[in-house]
Amino acid sequence: MMKQLKWGFALCYLFTTALTACKDYSEGVEVDTYEPSRTELTLDSIFLYAKEIYFWNDQLPTYEDFAPRAYAASTDDLSIFEEELYDITQFAINSETGRPYEYRQGYAGTPKYSFIEENESNTSAFAVLQSSYLDGTDDDYGFALTAIAANEIRVRYVVTGSTAYKAGIRRGDILIAVGGEEVRADSNADITRINSAFDGDTFELTVMDQDSVVLNTTLVRSTYTINPVFKDSVLETSAGKVGYLAYSTFSSLSNSQDVLDEVFAEFAAANIKDVVIDLRYNGGGYIATADYLINQIIPSSLNNRDMYVERYNELMQGGDATILENQLLKDANGDNIDYRGRYANYNDLDYSEDGNTFTFSKEGDLETIENVYVIISDATASASELVINTLKPYLNVILIGTTSYGKPVGFFGIEIDDYTMYIPNFQTVNSDEEGDYFDGMVPDFEINDDVTRDFGDTEESCLATAIAIITGDGTTARSSSTSSYSLLHLGNMPHTAVMIEHRRTLKQ
Repeated sequence: MMKQLKWGFALCYLFTTALTACKDYSEGVEVDTYEPSRTELTLDSIFLYAKEIYFWNDQLPTYEDFAPRAYAASTDDLSIFEEELYDITQFAINSETGRPYEYRQGYAGTPKYSFIEENESNTSAFAVLQSSYLDGTDDDYGFALTAIAANEIRVRYVVTGSTAYKAGIRRGDILIAVGGEEVRADSNADITRINSAFDGDTFELTVMDQDSVVLNTTLVRSTYTINPVFKDSVLETSAGKVGYLAYSTFSSLSNSQDVLDEVFAEFAAANIKDVVIDLRYNGGGYIATADYLINQIIPSSLNNRDMYVERYNELMQGGDATILENQLLKDANGDNIDYRGRYANYNDLDYSEDGNTFTFSKEGDLETIENVYVIISDATASASELVINTLKPYLNVILIGTTSYGKPVGFFGIEIDDYTMYIPNFQTVNSDEEGDYFDGMVPDFEINDDVTRDFGDTEESCLATAIAIITGDGTTARSSSTSSYSLLHLGNMPHTAVMIEHRRTLKQ
């Protein structure tokens, strides 16, 4: 209750002094004393926060022209707030495309980056993502499917350590039956049955592997510890040893660091100069973990050189986004932080370019990498794209696959009453000032995702292309047995496109 009162006081003060007319009767003059509803105050707050901290805040209209409270006559509160947020995100236009930066083809009414969620005891989708999946645990079956033909459904990925992985299911396996009944991709009833199985507590299925070995199993939904590495290996080629790492998510360092150390120790022992980083399903995660991967790849000669800058809007850089004073800063335990005789707030943080320029700091013993081949898809986003963009000025980076998602922006959450809003607060640019890949990174070699083979299989189309380039055998592109990447995907991707910045520095 105290939290809500404090929130209400701060916002009412802002509104009554700057935006709304009120009624009182001082000196006998009648003034409008309309009291806004809780919904109207939240609508105001969404716009006013965007007006100060949205990365493209300078392209937003005035409060009077936008009129946030006009949305209050709509449906339920969350839908109202989502509608308002979508409209806010459509003002900033990318001059290169003529479309809003937050335009997303095929998702009318949904911003590409921004969203708002209701806080339901930390059970919102993004809260769960941060508190469980990105910290190394999940409670699903740990696999997903792709239909590649009318009668063929393949396993797209299996999370290492999951229920499906322990049962022996692997990427490339063919799904034959669910609940003892054969399934086909061209049957709506079968698709519905598969999706229902993903939602249930048990999943009875039959799959067949590359060697035509049939597996009948019943998976039980349970909590498991995630290994974020799909597959790693040192491959023997005619040009020497090649490192391969398929990495599912930039989970917390506590979840990712040990496994990355182990992988790169093997690469260092093999003295590899070529490495294939498979990020085709990696939607991002923690920037600190992305930095850790980058620093495993680069040589120590790059220490203290610029990696990238997190660039905030001019208002935030100048310390003038005063609305952030309403957001208290918390430590790792969720406690308030003492600062200059009071509790620290988000306006006390350093948003300057100097304070948000990050430099290389070598991790591990691998010093020999010259060429980095990155496998990408439209599910490659955020922190994954940051890794690619950061390495480009310093190493030979070759992209293989299909165009990535396109998210060079990141955010932190803004609490507004019972909701948390996420809107782009900063853009990352590399040491060459490059970072405008809002429509995605285009591959150097366009190859469709080959879900017929497991990660690390040298005959899988994307990996085979990388090896062909490395060995110079004259074939620099291998055709995929799947005709298109825009195929029917069943089950969830590992997670949505995120680039989360938890590293904070208070102004000195």
